Amino acid sequence: MSESEPNAPATPELISSRSPRVLAARRLAKRNFRGKERLFLAEGPQAVREAAVHRGTGGHGGAATLVELFVTPEAAERYTDIIGAARDAGARIHLAAEQVVADISTTVTPQGLVGVCRFLDTPFEEILAARPRLVAVLAHVRDPGNAGTVLRCADAAGAEAVVLTDASVDLYNPKAVRASVGSLFHLPVAVGVPVEHAVAALRDTGVRVLAADGAGDHDLDDELDRDTMGGPTAWVFGNEAWGLPEETRALTDAVVRVPIHGKAESLNLATAAAVCLYASARAQRAVGGCRSVTES
Repeated sequence: MSESEPNAPATPELISSRSPRVLAARRLAKRNFRGKERLFLAEGPQAVREAAVHRGTGGHGGAATLVELFVTPEAAERYTDIIGAARDAGARIHLAAEQVVADISTTVTPQGLVGVCRFLDTPFEEILAARPRLVAVLAHVRDPGNAGTVLRCADAAGAEAVVLTDASVDLYNPKAVRASVGSLFHLPVAVGVPVEHAVAALRDTGVRVLAADGAGDHDLDDELDRDTMGGPTAWVFGNEAWGLPEETRALTDAVVRVPIHGKAESLNLATAAAVCLYASARAQRAVGGCRSVTES
């Protein structure tokens, strides 16, 4: 589909999975190729729609994030708004056979749309300069699905930034991108930051840094009752299986546990993150701090 054509042709232009463009896109499923090209894959209508309207910052100077789109004829007819947004963004649009798009996709049931996007992470220094009031720090988080889900929770709670430490999973892992359900394109994300530097720098800007851990000495309910949650806050979330190392917990201002009132042994990482982030967001709104996601 050339950018000058007003309507999608009836038959796909790309019918071979060995096309150079297809092979180049398929390589982005591997981290080393993503890092080399500074490109990643976004799959499905929600992610591609968000990518199409997103503009880069910093070194990208406002350039469109979506640079290329592979779409089946059926998806092109169903998602004309996304095709239009991709065209407006200047993306190269390829009408491709269903099998070609499936070969690029990393999902079991492809939805007919795969975008190639520029890296969009934000330098940590820019996040600090913006003086955020609510931040999620992912330290030692290795599961890409959990990373993407926490990012989505942070977005929903109104956090201003997410930080992935150098010990965490790749932000652009296809599973992480899918799990974020488009939230990756909504808020600044810094990557590769040593946890010691992240905690120290946030504290230097006046942010209270809390570690979320089931064995914490402080109870989240007690913190809320004592009105200690209304100021700028960063939550540090650890590994899915073994939580946060003692040396990381020691860096923070307090180690806080989510109370278990029933008989469940524990909460998984994403659920605990949602509870913590929403607790901070509610407390901050009560003192006129953090914006509400329901506000226009």
